[in-house]
Amino acid sequence: MTDCIFCKIAKGQIPSKIAYEDENVIAFYDQDPQAPVHVLVIPKEHIASAMEVTPENSGLIARVWEAIPKIAADLGLENGFRVVNNCGKDGMQTVKHLHFHLLGKKQMGWPPFPAQ
Repeated sequence: MTDCIFCKIAKGQIPSKIAYEDENVIAFYDQDPQAPVHVLVIPKEHIASAMEVTPENSGLIARVWEAIPKIAADLGLENGFRVVNNCGKDGMQTVKHLHFHLLGKKQMGWPPFPAQ
C-alpha cells in the first residue's frame, strides 16, 4: 500500500526511532507512548489488520511473535511486558497496518522511593 505510514516507516521513507529490525519485522518507538516503554512491532509486508491474517501470511505473523521476546529483552523488560492489538474501527485501530503495541514498565525495585 503506497499511502500507509507504517509501510513508509518500514521502507525508511519516514524517519523513526528503530528498536529492532530484521528482514520481516520492524519495531519502532510510539510517538505518543502510553507506557514507560511503548514500541510498535509490525510486519514489513502490508497486512491491514488481524482480520486479514490467512494461511498464506500467517508465517509472517509468527515471525512478528518470534521477534517480540527478543525486542522485550533488548529493552530490558525481563520482568514482563504486555502486547496489545487493536483490530478494525470498532477495535480502535487507527493505522490500517497490522501492528502490536509492546508495552512495559521497568521494575523500579521496592520500596519505589528512597527511605526518608
